[in-house]
Amino acid sequence: MNILHIDCSPRPESHSRQLSAGIVKKLLEIEPNARISRRDFAAAPLPHASSDYATTLSSPVTLAAPLKGALELSETLIQEVDAADVIVIGTPMNNLTVPSVLKAWIDQILRAGRTFKSTPTGKVGMLRDRPVFIGIAAGGVFTGERANQPDFLTPYLSAVLDCIGLKNLQFLSVQATAFLDQNQSILAREKALATLNLAAIGETPCL
Repeated sequence: MNILHIDCSPRPESHSRQLSAGIVKKLLEIEPNARISRRDFAAAPLPHASSDYATTLSSPVTLAAPLKGALELSETLIQEVDAADVIVIGTPMNNLTVPSVLKAWIDQILRAGRTFKSTPTGKVGMLRDRPVFIGIAAGGVFTGERANQPDFLTPYLSAVLDCIGLKNLQFLSVQATAFLDQNQSILAREKALATLNLAAIGETPCL
């Protein structure tokens, strides 16, 4: 099993990092020899789209003849996704949605003609599906009867990952982190991890 493990929080001991690490630990319990590829967007943030990249993607003509080097980073990141049997993402909810470092990654892996094709009915993914586990930490509450803020993160990630063919998504969350003490944080994380459905990895054909 190849695991692509991505973290987005700038805080070294953040709730989302601990949650994503817990997910990876659970995966290693069932596949101890799994190989892990790491992307830490706080330690090594991706650049936002360059002018050469944006120009190359601007039309079918320029995409067919890309500017030299414009697609190198995009191709590297796409190949990392393609090589993974399982993807684990740890992310905070920043201002109701994904942090900009995760958006920078998304902007590089959604590429016309490479990871999706446009059709009259919308985008169709070109990558094979595989399990994606997404650990979310939010200072407020965005689900259930106690929800006090909207959620633009989970529908956004569901939509954009579906565009490239990743449909098997599982969201785990630790909410109200702004009001949790250390013991409550541990309990909340364990409760979130208890919802982890590892049966999903059995649907991955490469295992």
